[in-house]
Amino acid sequence: MDTVIEGLKKGLLLIFTLDREVFQISVFTVKITATATLISILISFPLALLLAWKEFPGRRLIISLANLGMGLPPTVVGLWVSLMLWRSGPLGRLRLIYTPAAIVIAQTLISTPIILALATAALQQVDRKLKWQIMALGATPLQMLFLMLREARYSLMAAVMAGFGGAISEVGASMMVGGNIQGYTRVLTTAIVLETSKGNFDTALALSFILMLLSYSATMWLTLIQQRRYRNVYY
Repeated sequence: MDTVIEGLKKGLLLIFTLDREVFQISVFTVKITATATLISILISFPLALLLAWKEFPGRRLIISLANLGMGLPPTVVGLWVSLMLWRSGPLGRLRLIYTPAAIVIAQTLISTPIILALATAALQQVDRKLKWQIMALGATPLQMLFLMLREARYSLMAAVMAGFGGAISEVGASMMVGGNIQGYTRVLTTAIVLETSKGNFDTALALSFILMLLSYSATMWLTLIQQRRYRNVYY
């Protein structure tokens, strides 16, 4: 218990004193995860709309693979990305291994199935009659896409937050493809693993509290929006 208390104290100290290294790692972590989440959104939302509203061969297979991907171990993702980006791999000539770009790729592969599966389920709940009403009003395909996403926006925001949480909390893939290089590819999760392996449990706990604070801050706005919506409905 004393270790936990000391870790909490050190975490607060690192936050309020704006420790340079911790600040750099925290900003880098948010930047990497936000980029991966944005790429996942751009991939998942159009595909989710297609899966939710179109019947085509292989549709159920894609949905089942997306659902399977929600539980995909990050170390498996890290292994495959490493094999692809390694110097002797198919994409080795790009020299992306042990770079921030490699971490973005790995986190994108982790968050995309989560967002895709949840977004597909959310869009499938939208009344199909709405689609025909939008088409009858002469909306373009792009306008229909926007209106359908707007109709399911609260569930889609939850999907995005789940994808963001899955990406920011993973450690195996980031360690394998990024190498945990100080000042270059080190994120909060890999820093926690490093400090734990060195026996610096108070520092590891401090970093874990900062990671939880970042995760909570990123999801708090979603809760506020959702609760505001429910207040408007009931009052």
